[in-house]
Amino acid sequence: MSSTATPAALSGRRLPNVWDIAALCCVVGLLVAMATAARGTLVPLDALEATPIDLDPGRLPEYAVRTTLRMFAALFCSILFTFTYAPLAAKNRRAGLIMVPVLDILQSVPILGFLSFTVAFFMNLFPGRVLGLELAAIFAIFTSQAWNMAFSFYQSLTTIPSDLDEATKLFRLTTWQRFWRLEVPFAMPGLVWNTMLSMSAGWFFVVASEAITLGEHTWQLPGIGSYVAAALAARDIGAVFWAIGAMLLVILAYDQLLFRPLVAWSARFRFETTASATAEDPWVLALLRRTHVLRVAGGMVERAFGTITSLRLGRPAAASRQRRERSRLSDAAFAAGVALAVGAALWQVVGYVSGALTWADLRETVLLGSLTLLRVVVLIALASMVWVPVGVWLGLRPTWARRVQPLAQFLAAFPANLLFPVFVVVIVRFGLNEDVFLTPLMVLGTQWYILFNVIAGAAAFPGDLQEVAKNFRVGGFLWWRRVIIPGILPYYVTGAITASGGSWNAAIVAEVASWGDTKLQAHGLGAYIAQATDAGDFHKIVLGVVVMSLFVLLFNRLLWRPLYAYASRRATLG
Repeated sequence: MSSTATPAALSGRRLPNVWDIAALCCVVGLLVAMATAARGTLVPLDALEATPIDLDPGRLPEYAVRTTLRMFAALFCSILFTFTYAPLAAKNRRAGLIMVPVLDILQSVPILGFLSFTVAFFMNLFPGRVLGLELAAIFAIFTSQAWNMAFSFYQSLTTIPSDLDEATKLFRLTTWQRFWRLEVPFAMPGLVWNTMLSMSAGWFFVVASEAITLGEHTWQLPGIGSYVAAALAARDIGAVFWAIGAMLLVILAYDQLLFRPLVAWSARFRFETTASATAEDPWVLALLRRTHVLRVAGGMVERAFGTITSLRLGRPAAASRQRRERSRLSDAAFAAGVALAVGAALWQVVGYVSGALTWADLRETVLLGSLTLLRVVVLIALASMVWVPVGVWLGLRPTWARRVQPLAQFLAAFPANLLFPVFVVVIVRFGLNEDVFLTPLMVLGTQWYILFNVIAGAAAFPGDLQEVAKNFRVGGFLWWRRVIIPGILPYYVTGAITASGGSWNAAIVAEVASWGDTKLQAHGLGAYIAQATDAGDFHKIVLGVVVMSLFVLLFNRLLWRPLYAYASRRATLG
């Protein structure tokens, strides 16, 4: 029997089959849902005010589509930001001296702080249209996603093994080729997990981003976040549970259709020389492999992408990465320029704030910032003790990691304000201290930065090093101290930095909890900024945000950055 395929057989392989038809139906359904939701962005603001949020559960599918589209639009912007900001900060020493601290500050600025100063800008782009509010909401969600992804990519770029770096020089890859052939693939396992976490982090702040206030006007964009806010204001427990169910279904949907295949695909980029434990491909990938037309189309896209990434743009890596001696004079001039710019910015802030506030206000904010700092330190330490062992166990067992992946995403996405009724009722019922028992709300959404990054680090840990440890019978505490901790340390530090900054950000929501007419408030900088935002006091908002940013910057400079430098220097493979 001849093995040569006939022309009819070859053409038959390109004809659509039942799986192609099913995939086409899914794509058409998605496009129809997107088009239906997009129509609501072009209507006047008056139409939005005339249609308040309806707590009828039948409206939740529409609200879920609107919220999901906003989150994926923000995620697309976050990916673009990550692929431009992180490489510049990692490859340009002087740019990194500015861009990394700026990233520290940006991740600590509260979401409401961004909304307070950007809503007017976006609304002026589209006067009288809902699209301006939509862009403001997308930008707010972007600020809850981008910093974590940029930190992850930056960490990968600064810990590339030296032998892989030398290989790019031997093959004379250009900077463009090196980026797509080495840097992006090496960063992919950790970046995929952090992208999942960033998507979940967007849910944590979606309530704040969909309820937008400018002056005396408040608008609520149709979405799950606005539905939750309306349910909490109406004290409708049933509506809250309907919102939780809708959120769970949405998370399960994009986990199965997008992130589960991405995690399986990213496993091919692990840096190792021996085979390691793998899990079965998810059902979406299995179904895609059964299609005919989609496989051909995917092959065409892959070849086109390969052609683009193979272009010899830029100089060869060996020439572009030559070490040049920089004079102390030029470095001093650069540092002086940066210091002058920072000083000028602080002088403008001082001039603005001093017009309405006094030294007593500054002392108050510093004291409140110290209380919030204490909460952050304690919470990060406790979260690390719990989630580092769990993350290592899951990362070394891909099958189990796939099983808990949707659960972890749901827990990471669960908005803390949905637990406000429980915390408020328990605190009031038993007369508990608000400063202590509101504190856990700060870490509910941010502790997952540590877990996800540790899972990514353990999953990327080379299988050959695991085999060496087994052969030498290294176990117990020695295995943790000499093998796995050095291997995951860069990932852990990245997670701890983002968890710390996220906890500061969450303080503005967690230090003030309300249920109906009962409102509890802890002493801290987050509550201070929340009060100033509600009162529309921009002087106090600026003072609180600046003090919070300085706390985060100093804390990162004194602890996390030295630890990160140690991890990059001593724990890099190769």
